[in-house]
Amino acid sequence: MILYSFRRCPYAMRARMALRYSGCPVEIVEVSLKAKPAEMLALSSKGTVPVLSVDGQVIDESLEIMRWALARNDPQDWLLGDAPEARLHADRLISENDQVFKVHLNHYKYADRYPQHSLEHYREQACGFLQTLEECLQQQAYLFADHPSLADIAIMPFIRQFAAVDPDWFGQAPYPRLQDWLKGLLESSLFKAIMAR
Repeated sequence: MILYSFRRCPYAMRARMALRYSGCPVEIVEVSLKAKPAEMLALSSKGTVPVLSVDGQVIDESLEIMRWALARNDPQDWLLGDAPEARLHADRLISENDQVFKVHLNHYKYADRYPQHSLEHYREQACGFLQTLEECLQQQAYLFADHPSLADIAIMPFIRQFAAVDPDWFGQAPYPRLQDWLKGLLESSLFKAIMAR
């Protein structure tokens, strides 16, 4: 089993976290985005990471890699198997992260490439999603349970990127539960393990 990955890519991060959590033995091939290996491009013409090659099957979407891993082993119930309503809400939140928040994040992170508006404007566009997460965290330490779920791990790498654009602003923003949630996940043994060189 081989995973083509790039350490700082949020999509690859979440795939690596799910594979490690589920105990899937995988060989990680660190990819230079400027010189993508021919073997990876032969598997997936998309040319983006992550790409998982396992038993002749190729999975080149990070969320599908996560679900594939969790279908094999999910010891802490990341899939929220006993809470179908929470699972539906989690799926919607992941979709909003991937399809809407990610666009605002890119504009905020690379505001100089999008001179139509200011960095502050792009940040404000993203804040609606941050507020949604803050509200999810009102009742428990994680988004949908008292333990991490698929949604927490799928979304966290993107919040990490957002926070890193202006750490001082993020540290003082009115999202105390979100800040604690992010700090806890970044300090987790799981995250530290997948980021170790």
